[in-house]
Amino acid sequence: MVLVGMMGSGKSTVGRRVADLWGIEAVDTDLEIERRCDRSIRELFATVGAAAFRELERAVVADAVAAPAPLVVACGGGAVLHPATRERLCRPDVHVVWLRAAPEALAARVGTDEERPLLGADPVGSLRRLAAARAPLYGEVADVIVDVDDEPAEAVASLVMGLADHLVAAVPS
Repeated sequence: MVLVGMMGSGKSTVGRRVADLWGIEAVDTDLEIERRCDRSIRELFATVGAAAFRELERAVVADAVAAPAPLVVACGGGAVLHPATRERLCRPDVHVVWLRAAPEALAARVGTDEERPLLGADPVGSLRRLAAARAPLYGEVADVIVDVDDEPAEAVASLVMGLADHLVAAVPS
């Protein structure tokens, strides 16, 4: 299962909880990129630029989705920007859940996190612009949308787990 959505939507937290409850591994693509590169996301954006970062992200998502063992994959918020990643996420054997939240709810969660290079001085405004640009892309890859504005991570994880049977049943044989 793959979780997509904006920064602050809870992908990492929900992904870990779902994976723990299922007894499988969780992969956070941002953390995996940082591990592979031995640099923070902010450093990578500053040193290699957005395009190179998106290529790193594409490779990490591809590896996670292709893993032989079942995983819960929490994608970085901008992973859907790369066309090859969207194509991979649209495959019938990949189950994608979009954790959707209003920009105001996201801003309350991420605050002024200096590790988030896309927020800038106006987090709510930045999140509004990013959400408007990315919503069609999340919609393109998502099998299911879960609205998470005021929901605690435990409730979202339970809901996502409940959707898993529906998603697996929808896969053509």
